[in-house]
Amino acid sequence: MDDVRRIDGGRGDAVFSLDELAREGARRMIAAALEAEVDEYVASFTDEVDEDGRRLVVRNGHARERGLTVGSGTVRLRAPRVNDKRVDEGGERQRFSSRILPAYARRSPKVTDVLPVLYLRGLSTGDFGPALRDLLGEDASGLSSSSIQRLTVQWQSDHDTFKTRSLRFHRYCYLFVDGVHVTVRLGDDDRLCLLVVIGVREDGEKELLAVEDGYRESTDSWAAVLRDLRDRGLNCPKLVTGDGALGVWAALRDVFPDAAEQRCWVHKTANSLDALPKRLQPRAKTLLHEIVEAPTRADAKKALEAFRGEFDAKYPKAVAKLDKDWTALTAFYDFPAEHWRHLRTTNPIESAFATVKLRTRVTKGAGSKKAALAMAYKLLDAASERWRRFNGHELINDVLDGATYKDGTRINEEDKTPATERVAA
Repeated sequence: MDDVRRIDGGRGDAVFSLDELAREGARRMIAAALEAEVDEYVASFTDEVDEDGRRLVVRNGHARERGLTVGSGTVRLRAPRVNDKRVDEGGERQRFSSRILPAYARRSPKVTDVLPVLYLRGLSTGDFGPALRDLLGEDASGLSSSSIQRLTVQWQSDHDTFKTRSLRFHRYCYLFVDGVHVTVRLGDDDRLCLLVVIGVREDGEKELLAVEDGYRESTDSWAAVLRDLRDRGLNCPKLVTGDGALGVWAALRDVFPDAAEQRCWVHKTANSLDALPKRLQPRAKTLLHEIVEAPTRADAKKALEAFRGEFDAKYPKAVAKLDKDWTALTAFYDFPAEHWRHLRTTNPIESAFATVKLRTRVTKGAGSKKAALAMAYKLLDAASERWRRFNGHELINDVLDGATYKDGTRINEEDKTPATERVAA
């Protein structure tokens, strides 16, 4: 039996299920917020009156009831109305527009954000109606299969606009790159590789720069993506973080030869552990963590030798994987220590695609690579709102301007010694 709560609605006790209670609470809060918004708007123009002394901005009852789908379900609302008789200098009539509930809105933007996630997770357009009714109530507004199809068309248009926008308005210090594999039922070619690029701007904010189709993460595919970004105004980044298996590195050396390369420690740790028997992996993981968290490049090297001492004799492949990319695995030491936790992995992309990366089945409803790309773009675009600003973001402009660092500390340009060593001396 559903858990229930009783509330006093003024006409005796009413019984609500938890879902109903959540919807009723949401309805009341939204209604109260709308009333407060209108009151504030009207109060701000109390001094504006006509020649008869009547106010030009007054309340005007309530609009017709409409359904609004929010995270807790669909609620019924009657939004307050405003009669605004003011006219601007051009003779245009002024109108009140709610920032909380825009005209004709039928669902919360956050509800829209979940649609590409559900679609990418394998829900076909025909299944949206029943699934969303279960989640959001019988009268879920504006979420029929036909509306989902219209949304996919809009997503493709949004992706096309995203792919052509100028990148000349910011400087980008760091890039994160990854190839995200998803399965799409598209006939003979049912593998889609998404080439994803995220940049870190001079203000420390992360920005989605590219979501493109790539053939098996090939060098040619990555080169096309990087050239397009460069041609739209992307500056040469100072450091690029990615998986060592990507074809992006040869492309990077061709398009942005001055960019430093950082291999992702999450990928490298997994690769090294795969070369060891399971009984030894906990110990190996501890030693690998000591390498990653070492305070200096020299300390990281010592930790590597400790790892070598324990495993090289019987499991040389586990050590060889580290030796192969050692320079690129420790590139982050040449950048501010405040940035290290961000730079060592491709986590911004990994976490955003955690629900769909590698093993996700994408519905046959995607229909085309273009549609699947557009949905992946919308998924990342929605996730970008939750991306954290870089720690030490105030140092990014220094890095962009050419400041040099050793073991995370800025080097004095006069004597080439770290500032901490000068203070100690």
